[in-house]
Amino acid sequence: MTLSAVARAAGVAVPTVSAIFGSKKGIVAELLDQARFGQDYQALVRQAMQVSDPADRLSFAASIARQIYESEIPVQSLLRGAGMLAPELASLESERESERYEVQGHLIDYLYQARLLQKGLDLRSARDILWTLTSRDLYRMMVQERGWSADKYESWLKQTLHRLLVRP
Repeated sequence: MTLSAVARAAGVAVPTVSAIFGSKKGIVAELLDQARFGQDYQALVRQAMQVSDPADRLSFAASIARQIYESEIPVQSLLRGAGMLAPELASLESERESERYEVQGHLIDYLYQARLLQKGLDLRSARDILWTLTSRDLYRMMVQERGWSADKYESWLKQTLHRLLVRP
Protein backbone atom coordinates (compact mmCIF):
# COMPACT_ATOMS: atom_id res chain seq x y z
CA MET A 1 0.00 0.00 0.00
CA THR A 2 1.35 3.39 -0.96
CA LEU A 3 -0.09 6.84 -0.38
CA SER A 4 -0.23 7.33 -4.16
CA ALA A 5 -2.26 4.15 -4.56
CA VAL A 6 -4.68 5.29 -1.86
CA ALA A 7 -4.95 8.74 -3.45
CA ARG A 8 -5.53 7.20 -6.87
CA ALA A 9 -8.25 4.87 -5.52
CA ALA A 10 -9.91 7.79 -3.71
CA GLY A 11 -9.67 10.06 -6.74
CA VAL A 12 -7.69 12.73 -4.89
CA ALA A 13 -4.15 14.08 -4.91
CA VAL A 14 -1.43 12.57 -2.71
CA PRO A 15 -1.08 15.81 -0.69
CA THR A 16 -4.78 15.51 0.21
CA VAL A 17 -4.27 12.00 1.59
CA SER A 18 -1.16 13.17 3.45
CA ALA A 19 -3.00 16.19 4.91
CA ILE A 20 -5.89 14.07 6.16
CA PHE A 21 -4.10 10.94 7.39
CA GLY A 22 -0.42 11.89 7.59
CA SER A 23 0.88 8.42 6.75
CA LYS A 24 -0.02 4.80 6.05
CA LYS A 25 -0.19 4.33 9.81
CA GLY A 26 -2.77 7.14 9.97
CA ILE A 27 -4.89 5.46 7.31
CA VAL A 28 -4.85 2.12 9.14
CA ALA A 29 -5.59 3.87 12.46
CA GLU A 30 -8.64 5.50 10.91
CA LEU A 31 -9.85 2.18 9.49
CA LEU A 32 -9.52 0.56 12.91
CA ASP A 33 -11.23 3.45 14.69
CA GLN A 34 -14.15 3.38 12.26
CA ALA A 35 -14.55 -0.36 12.81
CA ARG A 36 -14.13 -0.25 16.59
CA PHE A 37 -15.83 2.94 17.66
CA GLY A 38 -18.96 3.16 15.55
CA GLN A 39 -22.55 3.83 16.59
CA ASP A 40 -22.96 0.64 18.64
CA TYR A 41 -19.86 1.47 20.67
CA GLN A 42 -21.02 5.05 21.22
CA ALA A 43 -24.44 3.82 22.40
CA LEU A 44 -22.86 1.43 24.93
CA VAL A 45 -20.59 4.15 26.29
CA ARG A 46 -23.57 6.51 26.69
CA GLN A 47 -25.49 3.78 28.54
CA ALA A 48 -22.51 3.07 30.79
CA MET A 49 -22.10 6.74 31.66
CA GLN A 50 -25.76 6.95 32.72
CA VAL A 51 -25.29 4.17 35.29
CA SER A 52 -24.45 5.63 38.67
CA ASP A 53 -23.52 2.41 40.48
CA PRO A 54 -19.79 1.72 39.89
CA ALA A 55 -20.22 -2.07 40.11
CA ASP A 56 -22.99 -1.97 37.50
CA ARG A 57 -20.82 0.25 35.31
CA LEU A 58 -18.10 -2.39 35.45
CA SER A 59 -20.45 -4.79 33.64
CA PHE A 60 -20.36 -2.48 30.64
CA ALA A 61 -16.61 -3.15 30.29
CA ALA A 62 -17.50 -6.67 29.14
CA SER A 63 -20.19 -5.45 26.73
CA ILE A 64 -17.90 -2.79 25.29
CA ALA A 65 -15.00 -5.25 24.88
CA ARG A 66 -17.28 -7.69 23.06
CA GLN A 67 -18.68 -4.97 20.77
CA ILE A 68 -15.23 -3.63 19.84
CA TYR A 69 -13.70 -7.03 19.17
CA GLU A 70 -16.64 -8.31 17.14
CA SER A 71 -16.66 -5.21 14.97
CA GLU A 72 -12.94 -5.19 14.27
CA ILE A 73 -12.41 -8.83 13.29
CA PRO A 74 -12.04 -8.15 9.53
CA VAL A 75 -9.78 -5.12 10.01
CA GLN A 76 -7.71 -6.71 12.78
CA SER A 77 -6.55 -9.58 10.59
CA LEU A 78 -5.52 -6.99 7.99
CA LEU A 79 -3.51 -5.10 10.59
CA ARG A 80 -1.74 -8.22 11.87
CA GLY A 81 -0.64 -9.05 8.32
CA ALA A 82 0.33 -5.48 7.52
CA GLY A 83 2.34 -5.22 10.73
CA MET A 84 4.64 -7.96 9.54
CA LEU A 85 5.39 -6.00 6.38
CA ALA A 86 5.49 -2.48 7.82
CA PRO A 87 6.89 -2.04 11.36
CA GLU A 88 5.28 1.40 11.75
CA LEU A 89 1.89 -0.29 11.46
CA ALA A 90 2.80 -2.87 14.11
CA SER A 91 3.44 -0.03 16.59
CA LEU A 92 -0.14 1.15 16.12
CA GLU A 93 -1.50 -1.77 18.12
CA SER A 94 0.88 -1.05 20.98
CA GLU A 95 -0.23 2.58 21.03
CA ARG A 96 -3.91 1.55 21.10
CA GLU A 97 -3.29 -0.83 24.00
CA SER A 98 -1.58 1.94 25.98
CA GLU A 99 -4.58 4.19 25.35
CA ARG A 100 -6.97 1.42 26.46
CA TYR A 101 -4.98 0.95 29.66
CA GLU A 102 -5.14 4.67 30.44
CA VAL A 103 -8.88 4.94 29.79
CA GLN A 104 -9.63 1.92 31.97
CA GLY A 105 -7.96 3.68 34.87
CA HIS A 106 -11.03 5.93 35.15
CA LEU A 107 -13.31 2.96 35.83
CA ILE A 108 -10.94 1.57 38.45
CA ASP A 109 -10.72 5.00 40.11
CA TYR A 110 -14.52 5.13 40.13
CA LEU A 111 -14.71 1.75 41.88
CA TYR A 112 -12.01 2.82 44.34
CA GLN A 113 -13.72 6.10 45.22
CA ALA A 114 -16.95 4.20 45.86
CA ARG A 115 -14.96 1.85 48.14
CA LEU A 116 -15.98 -1.15 46.05
CA LEU A 117 -12.59 -2.59 45.10
CA GLN A 118 -11.75 -5.99 46.56
CA LYS A 119 -10.05 -5.70 49.93
CA GLY A 120 -6.26 -5.69 49.55
CA LEU A 121 -6.37 -4.91 45.83
CA ASP A 122 -4.29 -1.87 44.90
CA LEU A 123 -5.23 0.46 42.03
CA ARG A 124 -2.47 -0.66 39.69
CA SER A 125 -3.24 -4.36 40.14
CA ALA A 126 -6.96 -3.72 39.65
CA ARG A 127 -6.25 -1.82 36.43
CA ASP A 128 -3.88 -4.57 35.26
CA ILE A 129 -6.60 -7.19 35.85
CA LEU A 130 -9.25 -5.16 34.00
CA TRP A 131 -6.88 -4.48 31.08
CA THR A 132 -5.83 -8.12 30.81
CA LEU A 133 -9.28 -9.66 31.03
CA THR A 134 -10.77 -7.24 28.50
CA SER A 135 -7.96 -7.88 26.03
CA ARG A 136 -8.44 -8.69 22.39
CA ASP A 137 -6.32 -11.80 22.77
CA LEU A 138 -8.58 -13.28 25.43
CA TYR A 139 -11.64 -12.58 23.26
CA ARG A 140 -9.90 -14.15 20.26
CA MET A 141 -8.87 -17.24 22.21
CA MET A 142 -12.26 -17.85 23.81
CA VAL A 143 -14.58 -16.92 20.93
CA GLN A 144 -12.61 -17.52 17.75
CA GLU A 145 -10.33 -20.37 18.81
CA ARG A 146 -12.34 -22.19 21.50
CA GLY A 147 -15.72 -21.60 19.88
CA TRP A 148 -17.47 -19.78 22.72
CA SER A 149 -20.43 -17.69 21.65
CA ALA A 150 -20.01 -13.95 22.08
CA ASP A 151 -22.87 -14.07 24.60
CA LYS A 152 -21.09 -16.71 26.69
CA TYR A 153 -17.84 -14.69 26.57
CA GLU A 154 -19.57 -11.49 27.65
CA SER A 155 -21.46 -13.18 30.49
CA TRP A 156 -18.32 -14.94 31.74
CA LEU A 157 -16.31 -11.72 31.54
CA LYS A 158 -18.90 -9.74 33.54
CA GLN A 159 -18.95 -12.41 36.28
CA THR A 160 -15.16 -12.70 36.34
CA LEU A 161 -14.58 -8.94 36.52
CA HIS A 162 -17.04 -8.63 39.40
CA ARG A 163 -15.57 -11.61 41.24
CA LEU A 164 -11.99 -10.33 40.96
CA LEU A 165 -12.48 -6.59 41.31
CA VAL A 166 -15.63 -5.86 43.33
CA ARG A 167 -15.99 -6.36 47.06
CA PRO A 168 -18.70 -8.90 47.92
